[in-house]
Amino acid sequence: MPIPTDREIRALHAELAPTRAAFDLVHTHCRIVCQIAERLVELGGLDVDLELVRAGSLLHDIGVYRLMDASGVLDGAHYVRHGVLGHEVLYARGFGEALCRFCSCHTGVGITRADVRSQGLPIPEDDYTAGSTEEEVVMYADKFHSKSSPPVFVSAASYARRVRRFGTDKQARFEAMVARYGKPDLEALSLSYGHALV
Repeated sequence: MPIPTDREIRALHAELAPTRAAFDLVHTHCRIVCQIAERLVELGGLDVDLELVRAGSLLHDIGVYRLMDASGVLDGAHYVRHGVLGHEVLYARGFGEALCRFCSCHTGVGITRADVRSQGLPIPEDDYTAGSTEEEVVMYADKFHSKSSPPVFVSAASYARRVRRFGTDKQARFEAMVARYGKPDLEALSLSYGHALV
């Protein structure tokens, strides 16, 4: 299957979202992650497939809808499953593995088999870590915006503090990505979307 267009991806979000508010929350987040990822690619002069990065950014959270009930209420207790669920959704619709992996491999700074075992995560025991620069850029860009209520932009310093609760190794992995890709300028995006920067 060829890489879908932005319009096709938007239509998929609209089809899967249980409510307009759910669509607005998830699709807007994915658009923001796409904008951040594009800026990181441009600023870093990265040699990546930009079309794949765009599609991966716009699709990475498609599994969130599977954790919502008909009124759009999210099952937050099982949120860690959204990546695996997104992979299943895309695979069932004939998307190639290169796109499906953006869903399953973007959570946190990557989930390992050891993480699944030690934390008793409700997902199949496997490694869910970025395997390409494209996947890592999308995963990294995703750290700078949260679908919290209300949604916010997250500074590198704030995310580093948040991820430390999962271990100093996770914080070190994030800081290595900061060193590799740089810190995106979030202030203009914060103003544009009206989401605070924390």
